[in-house]
Amino acid sequence: MKSEIKQLIVIGDSSVYGWGDSEGGGWCGRLRRHWMDSSCNPILYPLGIRGDGLEKVAQRWHREWYCRGELRRQLPTGLILAVGINDTAKVGRIDGRPQLSKEAFKFGLEELLKKIKKETFVMVMGLTAVSEEKMPFAGCLWYSNTACSSYERLIEECCLELDIPFLATFQEMRSKPSYESLIMPDGIHLNSEGHKWLFEKISNWPSLQKWAQS
Repeated sequence: MKSEIKQLIVIGDSSVYGWGDSEGGGWCGRLRRHWMDSSCNPILYPLGIRGDGLEKVAQRWHREWYCRGELRRQLPTGLILAVGINDTAKVGRIDGRPQLSKEAFKFGLEELLKKIKKETFVMVMGLTAVSEEKMPFAGCLWYSNTACSSYERLIEECCLELDIPFLATFQEMRSKPSYESLIMPDGIHLNSEGHKWLFEKISNWPSLQKWAQS
């Protein structure tokens, strides 16, 4: 029998925040409610900020993680990192520069994961697909499935190199014939069905199940 209630930090962008899911409050909200009804019931803190990329998450993760040590000053023993899609967006024009180059993204992600791994158990999520015909987003940002696929491969490479659990999401979502039905009219955010799909995938993730039940 476990003596301590586990705490999980989920840090990232609007997907973590739950933007687009008016029914379930996002995949994090759905996971939180799911755990409330389960025997393992960890405490989950979804810490998503719209528009955040790797650099902003890297600046705030330690403060966010450290201040959640509410239970007998026990710091959270798990952290899910869900970031990257905003770094892929090309600025100003369809062939513009990405918000963060592939080289800078991979280097920054490796450094961030090394730091997190020293403090707590870390798991990493992949990216989701976009509706390219809806671009540009906000009149100035071009997201593409080619870029999302490429950056997700970089994320997976970093996780393999550092022996960190990784949940691939992009290819499975993109291969669905009706994948665009999971995306909001803005072309990048998941709608309620998209968050439901992602929740079901995450809730069955062996690495997360093992952490929650250990």
